[in-house]
Amino acid sequence: MNAWNKFWKWYENKILGSIIVIAVIQFIQVPHMVWNADLMLEAGLVSRVHPVIDWFLYGVDLIEIVSIVNVGMIMYSLLKKRQSQKRLAAKAA
Repeated sequence: MNAWNKFWKWYENKILGSIIVIAVIQFIQVPHMVWNADLMLEAGLVSRVHPVIDWFLYGVDLIEIVSIVNVGMIMYSLLKKRQSQKRLAAKAA
């Protein structure tokens, strides 16, 4: 088994952890959306209170990259697994 297949076998065993990471990233989006709405409405209740808070809430957009890559890897893994099962079923028939 080559390194590529070893990696995907390892990753398939960690899919629940990957989904938990995606969920956390999505839940972090809630305060970011409130902050962003406050910016758009120029209310100043959450946004522009402190530059560090603004920096962190702006940075939430960047961690979405992890979620996007993770979802792509999960989709690839599941498709690869489905194709493998179809090949096995075809051989058995």
